[in-house]
Amino acid sequence: MTNSISKPIIIVGGGHNGLVSATYLAKAGHKVKVLEAREVVGGAASTTSFAEGYRVSGVAHILYTLNPKICRDLQLESMGLDPGTSIDTIALGQDGNHLTLGRNAVNGVDLSQKDISAYTDFKKEFRSYAKALTPLIMNKPPRLKDMDRRDLSTLAQLGWKLRFGLGANSMREFLRVGGINIYDVLNEVFDDPRLKGAIAADAVLGHHMGPRTPTTVLTYLYRLWGEIHGAQSLPTGGMGEISETLAKAAIKAGVTIETGAKVKRIVVDEGKVSAVELETGELIEASIVISNADAKTTFLDLVGAEELDAMFCHRIDTSRSKGNTAKLHLALNSLPKFAGLSGSQLAQRLIIAPNMRYVEHAFNHAKYGEYSEQPVLEIVIPTIDDPELAPEGHHVMSISASFAPYSLKQGWENHRDRFANKIVDLIEGYASGFSDIIVARELLTPPDIEAQYNISGGHWHHGELTIDQSFMMRPVHGAAQYDTPISGLFLCGATAHPGGGVTGIPGHNSAKRILAMGAGK
Repeated sequence: MTNSISKPIIIVGGGHNGLVSATYLAKAGHKVKVLEAREVVGGAASTTSFAEGYRVSGVAHILYTLNPKICRDLQLESMGLDPGTSIDTIALGQDGNHLTLGRNAVNGVDLSQKDISAYTDFKKEFRSYAKALTPLIMNKPPRLKDMDRRDLSTLAQLGWKLRFGLGANSMREFLRVGGINIYDVLNEVFDDPRLKGAIAADAVLGHHMGPRTPTTVLTYLYRLWGEIHGAQSLPTGGMGEISETLAKAAIKAGVTIETGAKVKRIVVDEGKVSAVELETGELIEASIVISNADAKTTFLDLVGAEELDAMFCHRIDTSRSKGNTAKLHLALNSLPKFAGLSGSQLAQRLIIAPNMRYVEHAFNHAKYGEYSEQPVLEIVIPTIDDPELAPEGHHVMSISASFAPYSLKQGWENHRDRFANKIVDLIEGYASGFSDIIVARELLTPPDIEAQYNISGGHWHHGELTIDQSFMMRPVHGAAQYDTPISGLFLCGATAHPGGGVTGIPGHNSAKRILAMGAGK
């Protein structure tokens, strides 16, 4: 049934979660308009040009499985969805002895049979833990008190999955490890330092955490959750193609998308949303407003503290959302020569995290407002399988570098080149002559990510995924079930449960919540 309300639902931000939410609502009969500040949709999941002829995924560059339910519901396959080439992870060794970490198996010339067997068992066990969290991840997080029927249903499903899905022994083990750090867990299971370093790097990537930080097992499980449905991949055409496919599905469902339309203000009258005002001064009335922006941008910048309770504003203001990861994009005139890597292995995800001590020491610098002297690197060369991203015979390399704090003590202005040089020098130690093949480069620090992608603090996940900023506490108490203290204002982005990653789940859950509440009618 078509919505009879003339005022549209306005979605602030055309990131992938905003597009997912918009499509679900439009398919339910609502009139929906998406307002995107940039000239392209996708937000951090977009493809960008950083030098003439060279294109790369802007921030997110690896797809850890767009949720299959969303793909089915929105019929994305018929829209041309192409998740691209599946890839393994290769933990690089300077001596050329690398490890290849697959979904279920690991191999390396000097890896013990004990660790090979332990890896298979570890991945199977931890994926079962992640799978048990599905009822919590795919629904609004249950409230801590005054639970409604849906909250009780979610908790009942979660309890069933933990007790009967895992079994008594596995459930007890999950409860033991769930709140501790990944450092201790990996030391219990494995001997090889490279294997432990690579897994630990996965647990902390994008966060202000080291392997010894409590709750890093939970961040690892959240990352691992995508593996339930398939392998990680490099989308053909860059991550922007995933967002463009979502935009096609939204438009087919009747959504109007306006790019280059930056929202200046969410208009609130007597505690209720009434409209949004663009930077141009245009006022667009709305039945409800759904923000795909992070919590600080939404509440402190667009709504304004004067419309909110002081305690709520304090919780938002003090939430931890400063980024710690930089992106380095490199244009190369040929492929780098990593000792011990074949051409097909170069097309995989390459990790520089030799051991957990290395990862922890890299994090130590960030504690004191310094960038890592020896950063943890995640490297992909998408042009090996997708040559159209660069001129013929040339390549692009995309690097995520941890740790690079938003609030650098010395300031980024005079240290950008120094940090970029450290990254290049580090790779040079694994690939001799690497610096000689670089023809152009672009470094995005967290302040650059903030400015270019309108993410407060430049944080990949719109806020830390620590236990006090997760589930029913995400982003903060009082705005954890997608609705907010402002009547008619909702959240749908990574700032909301369950968090970041190109999964579409926050957008899916937000739309479900809005439809269940009957909002916008």
